[in-house]
Amino acid sequence: MVEDNFAKDRMMVRDWMKMGQMAATVALLAGTGFVQVPRVMAQAAAEQGFDIPAGPLGAAVARLGQQAGIIITVDPDLIRGKQTSGLSGRFTTVAALERLLAGSGLRAQAGPGGTYSLSPLPASIQSAARQQEAAADLAAIVVVGVLTDIAIDQREIEMRQASDLSDLFRQVPSVSVGGSVGIAQKIYVRGLEDSLLNVTVDGAPQHGTLFHHVGRVSIEPELLKSVEVQAGAGEATAGFGAIGGAIRFRTKDAEDLLAPDRNMGGIAKAGWFSNDGHKLSGTLYGRIAGDIGFLGSYVRVDRDDMKDGAGNRLRGTSAEQELGFVKLGGPVAEDHHLSVSFEQRDEKASFGQRPNWPVLEGARLFPAEGKRQTGVVNYQADLGRAELEATGYWTRSRFVQDRYDRWGLYGGSIRTRGADLRARVDLDTHDLTVGGEYRDDQVVGEYLGDPAVWGRWAWSAAVGRFKEKGELLSLYVQDHWQVAEPLLVSLGARYDAYDLEQVTYANGTDSDGISLNAGLNYQITDAVSANIGYAQAFRGKEIGDAFTLEKRPGRISLSPTLKPEKVGNFETGLAYDQDGFRASVAYYNMRIKDVILDQIGNGAPPQDAVYYENVGRFRAKGVELRAGYSHGPFAIDAYYNHYRSRLNGDLIEGYEHIGLGNSVGDNWSITAGYAPTQDLSFEVAVTRFDALNDIEVLQRGVAIGWIGETQYVSKPGYTVVDLFARWQPLDDDSLTVTAGVYNLFDKLYRAHASVADYNAIPGWEGVAGVYEPGRDVRLSVAVRY
Repeated sequence: MVEDNFAKDRMMVRDWMKMGQMAATVALLAGTGFVQVPRVMAQAAAEQGFDIPAGPLGAAVARLGQQAGIIITVDPDLIRGKQTSGLSGRFTTVAALERLLAGSGLRAQAGPGGTYSLSPLPASIQSAARQQEAAADLAAIVVVGVLTDIAIDQREIEMRQASDLSDLFRQVPSVSVGGSVGIAQKIYVRGLEDSLLNVTVDGAPQHGTLFHHVGRVSIEPELLKSVEVQAGAGEATAGFGAIGGAIRFRTKDAEDLLAPDRNMGGIAKAGWFSNDGHKLSGTLYGRIAGDIGFLGSYVRVDRDDMKDGAGNRLRGTSAEQELGFVKLGGPVAEDHHLSVSFEQRDEKASFGQRPNWPVLEGARLFPAEGKRQTGVVNYQADLGRAELEATGYWTRSRFVQDRYDRWGLYGGSIRTRGADLRARVDLDTHDLTVGGEYRDDQVVGEYLGDPAVWGRWAWSAAVGRFKEKGELLSLYVQDHWQVAEPLLVSLGARYDAYDLEQVTYANGTDSDGISLNAGLNYQITDAVSANIGYAQAFRGKEIGDAFTLEKRPGRISLSPTLKPEKVGNFETGLAYDQDGFRASVAYYNMRIKDVILDQIGNGAPPQDAVYYENVGRFRAKGVELRAGYSHGPFAIDAYYNHYRSRLNGDLIEGYEHIGLGNSVGDNWSITAGYAPTQDLSFEVAVTRFDALNDIEVLQRGVAIGWIGETQYVSKPGYTVVDLFARWQPLDDDSLTVTAGVYNLFDKLYRAHASVADYNAIPGWEGVAGVYEPGRDVRLSVAVRY
């Protein structure tokens, strides 16, 4: 058992369970995948719910014991002075230990009577364990905005057979996804479009806008290990342009999949969607030499046009998607880890001229292709009391559409390359991160077909190719100060410099500024913690929309008085966690000053049809409630989310404020899970969006004389029920069967995060979002060897 002097070291384990119950001491550290656990432990327990918040390790130790009902013995010196990033979700005891011990240099070993003990990993394994998750460890402690952050783990992704962004974020508060067409889906966080977020894949930003009617983010869920969502401006480490928050996708590697006693393995998976398509994937992984591992994956998805809840075919929703992914990495020396990955994603289909709007019967479809390539190099080093991480990346996105009825083939491409270097230093009561970041962006729009065709439509027929470049530089520092055991204080600062050059038109703009943040987390009791934080963020003008770079002669697309955007985000709340119950309430108030937006229609010359200017002040304020309970094989989690996002006092809407954001009604979700055995689990999720009526629209149309007075649109409410099941019929994980039903009751609805229905307004017929798919039964079988 833990020694009595553990309390004297500020790592006290409180509230040991009464007789008949058991307690635990275990090191909770960020990351997953590297803990050596004997196979006999795999049969220890069924999945159960865990919810352990970030904070001092001592407080987290007692919570794990209460929630897991286990005894784990450990020498207090092994875990003294450490923090935890917490744990949330349903896991077996072994899986929870694997997730929490990863990167700690410890392993769990089974003992008599269902007990466990923690001991140091062998030196050869510790190096890989520390380095593999160094990137996650560097960002593990979060204070500012922690109550509204959320993580989606690999189990959730696989359980729900996620095939697109909508599936991934279906039960995530503050996040909504609009559009049933995969390539046109857009993510909104508290009403802000993903162009105002910092979205990364293994640290590589997915940046820029190819065509304002298609989404900026595309990802294959099959590859993902985890997804982290930071809602609202946060700490200085969040990255460039994170005025609305950050989304971090992390991909799998070989060590996430290899069994402890294997050097090679593979997974073959086949999936079928009743509405309407199929998915095939194959993955090989193993160790090349020593602990150097490789992973290669290929995924193909073929979809026909889906049907909505009324049984109507959604034209333009069929697609062919292919993805190839390769990752190579491992320890190159003791305490030094290097990994290299490359991903290519292709999507081919025929869409409407605006993929995020419905395609009516008889309307033309236009062939299009989207492609994304991303290469990432990650290096981590453990230097004792300091950890060093360097990330270099290159990514290229491309969208080509054949407008054969007008100018022919037209394409947009974005190339981004850059690097981030940061160090995390342990200074006893201070956990200090310092770093710098550089990014170089380039966007090109160009006519690709016959000049004799497109020349009749081009303003700059002699050019045919239009280019912008942007450079961004940042320096940042973030300190987490453990003032006392119950009090963790965070202070940070970030300097950003933006430089935009319109190469084709010899114009541009630049800006720089400093962002500050401060917050604290106070552990009031073992069960109750309070959090408060304020964060600023700064964003200058970045590269524009590839399909709208061309300008008329003598016109400009940048306001001469353009100012950078500045955001202030205040959050506060309380969290409760004890005896299987967990709950939190958070209030936030975010304001963006000098919003940069290309509004619908242009003003008087020299303004061009595309004209970026400061249009006023954005404000989003809201409340987020979460609650849950876990007991044995049962777990239930729920949230309620209310916010309103406004620009100059008017609710924003996805048609008129494209590139900025959208509005949704109050929404809530309840997810209940039952896992009678480790090999069998079930889940049901109910999600409700309340109606959002009488949204006043077309204020801009009135201002520029398109219409005489403003109009009103509404977004009807809807409730969607989804079912999921997972079964491993054999004694191991060599065969997994997953089943699910999305939209069980075949509800006809248009997601609130899509464009509202403007069809009743004369002159705006056809402006609306695409209906979401109706009932979709999904079945997948995975064979592991």
